[in-house]
Amino acid sequence: MKLFARFSAWRRARILERYAFPDAAWAAALAPYPFFDRLDAAERGRLRELVSLFCAEKEFAAAGDFDMSLQTQLEIAAQACLPVLNLDLSLYAGWRGVVVYRGEVLARRAVMDEDGVMHEYDEVISGEAMPGGPVVLSWEDVTLAGSEEAPAYNVVIHEFAHKIDMLKGEATGVPPFLPAFHGDIDGRAFAGALAGAHAAFSAEVLRWERRGAAQEDMPVIDPYAAENPVEFFAVLSEAFFTAPRDVSGAFPELYRLLARYYRQDPRA
Repeated sequence: MKLFARFSAWRRARILERYAFPDAAWAAALAPYPFFDRLDAAERGRLRELVSLFCAEKEFAAAGDFDMSLQTQLEIAAQACLPVLNLDLSLYAGWRGVVVYRGEVLARRAVMDEDGVMHEYDEVISGEAMPGGPVVLSWEDVTLAGSEEAPAYNVVIHEFAHKIDMLKGEATGVPPFLPAFHGDIDGRAFAGALAGAHAAFSAEVLRWERRGAAQEDMPVIDPYAAENPVEFFAVLSEAFFTAPRDVSGAFPELYRLLARYYRQDPRA
């Protein structure tokens, strides 16, 4: 075991050395996103190491006419690693690719109607996490994160929350628990709390829509979260990191659950 531990430490050091990047590039990668401002020096250092390890494990690919740069990779990787800052990159195991488009992404869909007829159509998406496959992102949507127009929006954290959910197989809306980090969490109670919160939020969205969808009455998080429990967990996760005070004010118990799961309190 000691030999294995020494080898693991040596391998980690070699990866960190090989995938090191300039201080200026790192500072520039964090600067556009205000939710990184809450991290202290130690947390930023830990995040930087995770980003190096992440870039060593994953393959970034540009689609279409998009130009993949070091800056692009660092901005995406930093946001992807924020949820696992106090956890482990093993939550992103089992897949390798991150594909980035310049703008909107067209995804081919197929649905079968009640008569057994298959209908195909193109859907415009900002990102998608594929089970066992890559994460697809629109760079235009990535750069919206933290903006005044969309303070609780973050397509990277959203899609990587799906990847965490998919670690155990099909996404269910309940993330996997790592014994080393989540031994104090009651899985059934956690799942029950998420299910109850999703049902309550869905009812709130329905009432909001019936009132005429006035902008000032819009729910704290994206109404898309009412779609199903899987999207509820992903939307809630992105808002947890980008608009934590809004989430804690609207869903105090749920906020505490996510803080225990991610082992972070973004309000600090």
